Amino acid sequence: MSRAFNFSAGPATLPQSVLEQAQAEMLDWHGVGASIVELSHRGPEFIQVATQAEADLRALMAIPDDYAVLFLGGGATTVQALLPLNFAAPGQAADYVLTGHWGKTAIKQAKPYVDAKVIASSEAGGFRDIPARASWQPTADAAYVHITANETIHGVEFRDIPDTGNVPLVADFSSSIASEPLDVSKFGVIYAGAQKNLGPVGITVVIIRRDLLERAGQPRADILDYRSHVKGESMLNTPPSWNWYLLGLTVKWMLDEGGVEEFARRNARKAALLYDVIDSSGGYYRNEVATAVRSRMNVPFFLHDEALDKPFLKEADAARLISLKGHRALGGMRASIYNAMSEAGVQALADFMRDFQTRHG
Repeated sequence: MSRAFNFSAGPATLPQSVLEQAQAEMLDWHGVGASIVELSHRGPEFIQVATQAEADLRALMAIPDDYAVLFLGGGATTVQALLPLNFAAPGQAADYVLTGHWGKTAIKQAKPYVDAKVIASSEAGGFRDIPARASWQPTADAAYVHITANETIHGVEFRDIPDTGNVPLVADFSSSIASEPLDVSKFGVIYAGAQKNLGPVGITVVIIRRDLLERAGQPRADILDYRSHVKGESMLNTPPSWNWYLLGLTVKWMLDEGGVEEFARRNARKAALLYDVIDSSGGYYRNEVATAVRSRMNVPFFLHDEALDKPFLKEADAARLISLKGHRALGGMRASIYNAMSEAGVQALADFMRDFQTRHG
């Protein structure tokens, strides 16, 4: 079997060794005679899986003890709706910095429950940059400030953590979590859908500074209350156990590979290699994002002639370089190069792009 290099933005490529271990354990997990997905989430076998996954994620990201860690279904979009319900008082404002498609989604989900204020936006410039911190216009007594750490579609990434003073910083890290060292203590809430860097689609990690759980928030059902989920150890209802198991295997793989410090080095090299091909192409390829905020995880690019898009994708597929078509909101191409994408895969794409330019230039 020859696996392709998969540049999908999510669900994204997973480490082959993780998939092979899951395959080997699919019918019989550790000799118990059943798959982990068939066992009770409250039984000792799955409790072992869940406990180890949390311990490993805490080690990987250096998550302090005064932060709770949740593993929940529903996706990052559900978190965006739950943030104001849990952390904003009725009628209170919350600040949002808008840097791309997913920032707009976060605001859309929050608006029914909070006075969502856009305190800075790069939309007028096509989401090609991040507004300078000095230009933000924060709201007095805001419940929190929300950012999207990495915009998966537009390829824009915060390279520095903004200082929001005493107002908790909340960040969607879905497409860049665990890609480099991060000072978790600078955030009130970090959340991430797992399907890019942490594992499979269907499970979401939410990291919450415990003092924020003391906020009354707004009237809500128990299932929508993060305090209840923390008390229930992410098992207030039946969790997505198979996804949680795969997440645990992926996090363990990252630790075994050298942790976030090693992935920071790899990701820097991969991104530099791909941007160099684009920047040295003489305009044949172009990336329109301001250099200082280019994403290391998602590299959108355009060919100089849209008529070449279909041949590029067809030939890339033939070369076993798949899922390079850009998001419909932006068009063009997009290479997602998360932790599980090897440097060999990015090198293969770089070589293909140079060869395609030579043959079609």
